[in-house]
Amino acid sequence: MKFKAILFAVAVSVSSLAFAQETSQKKFAPPAGNALVGDAYGAGVNTQSESKAITVKKLAKKLKKDNKKAEGVAIKGKVTDVCEKKGCWLTIQTEDDSQFFVKMKDYAFFVPTALKGKNVVLEGSAERKVISVDEQKHYAEDAKKPQSEIDAITKPKEEIRFMANGIKVVN
Repeated sequence: MKFKAILFAVAVSVSSLAFAQETSQKKFAPPAGNALVGDAYGAGVNTQSESKAITVKKLAKKLKKDNKKAEGVAIKGKVTDVCEKKGCWLTIQTEDDSQFFVKMKDYAFFVPTALKGKNVVLEGSAERKVISVDEQKHYAEDAKKPQSEIDAITKPKEEIRFMANGIKVVN
């Protein structure tokens, strides 16, 4: 009788571990979705902000003027990369073919990988920030960059960082 009880306890433990692993794997995947025009993530973007969205070039000028930080801005751009692990960050292409990095405010929402290649309006805050070598390498690994590209990161760099409250697909 004791043997059956022990066997039962082991079976329950193993099945609960398998369930927990399956649940955690689902938890850390980007959300499903096709990122269609009109789809919104996070708090979304209101119509007024969408119509007043500025270009990244104007944002860069605003950051210089406002001493490296700008609150409550809306910008538009093209998504060039999305975190494949969780959908927790993305990069936006600027008019001069450079890119800037976007995180979701308070880690409160994620975006599907289908957002890559779409034009979006982002609402939130931006700042110029120095990014450490370790942080650059971390995000390069998340983006599944080749090891040679990761190894080439050897010094900090200053870049625009955007903290998004909401994102909307516009075309």
